[in-house]
Amino acid sequence: MEFTHTLELINKLVENKIVPGVTYAFIDNTQIKSGVLGDKQWVPSPQPLLENQIYDLASLTKVVGTVPAILQLAEQGRLAINDSISLYLPEWKYPLVTIRNLITHTSGIEGYIPHRNELNHDELIDALLNLKVGKDINRKMNYSDTNFIFLGLIAKKITGQSIQTLIKRRVLEPLNMFDSSFNPLEKSQCVPTEVTPDKGLLQGVVDDPKANILQADCGSAGLFSSLDDLIKYVKWLINPQNNGIISPNLVDELFEDQTINGSLGRSFGWAIDKDKHGQTYIWQGGYTGTFIVIKPKLKQALIFLSNRIHPKAPNEKYMTYRAEIIDSFLND
Repeated sequence: MEFTHTLELINKLVENKIVPGVTYAFIDNTQIKSGVLGDKQWVPSPQPLLENQIYDLASLTKVVGTVPAILQLAEQGRLAINDSISLYLPEWKYPLVTIRNLITHTSGIEGYIPHRNELNHDELIDALLNLKVGKDINRKMNYSDTNFIFLGLIAKKITGQSIQTLIKRRVLEPLNMFDSSFNPLEKSQCVPTEVTPDKGLLQGVVDDPKANILQADCGSAGLFSSLDDLIKYVKWLINPQNNGIISPNLVDELFEDQTINGSLGRSFGWAIDKDKHGQTYIWQGGYTGTFIVIKPKLKQALIFLSNRIHPKAPNEKYMTYRAEIIDSFLND
């Protein structure tokens, strides 16, 4: 296991002060090469980044938590992937939208919610349920948090438990991911994200505004985790076991395009594509500076954790480096 060029790019990202620091792991079947580079934070004063600190995963919540929780309900027969979401959310006015549409970001749901971040929990859910469906349903993949917020509401309707409670009990605990939670108690172990005008430095507090409002009902963001826990999760995907979450056969379906015509580049939650050698890979990123890439046939993966929005969002320079790092990993 080498990945020399990819590691050089990760080092460059830190050396050029694009991000304060990076925690990473390369996985090659049962082998793991991991490391920590740079600082935990720059503001209010620099602190070194230590091993196995806790990161705000942002949208990695979707694939680490919500996807397996929903697929487990499907495997138990408590929902069907092609069900209309109106079966579970009767307030929703567009029965054409299915659970498959939500989990592959092909729902066509669109619209703007004025003063969204000032709404309370019930007002935000009501506003989301009043969004419209445009012409892109089943025609384009348009990534949206709304899709995964709706999945969380559907899971709650079926089970009576919030999506975050389901994720904890049905995904994190079976995988022994005990560093992972939605409300970290040890704030000092958390890598800070941005400095905000109203709350100051966000540390161990979710950065995503919708997750902040919806709390336990948010299926799109909110999970905090460590490198060690994410290694457990990724090792399960590349060598699936019968662990009571979802069957190995269903894990294998994560590595196939699950859009209705099989060609829109989305699996269950994950982006899916082929590298220049024709090998399938899946990946997902988070706004805070996190991502995971998996090459299933080779049983290889890269877990990358940073706080790219510290001390200030959005830090678009990071996006260029991220693309280079992923491309290098796929071809290293």
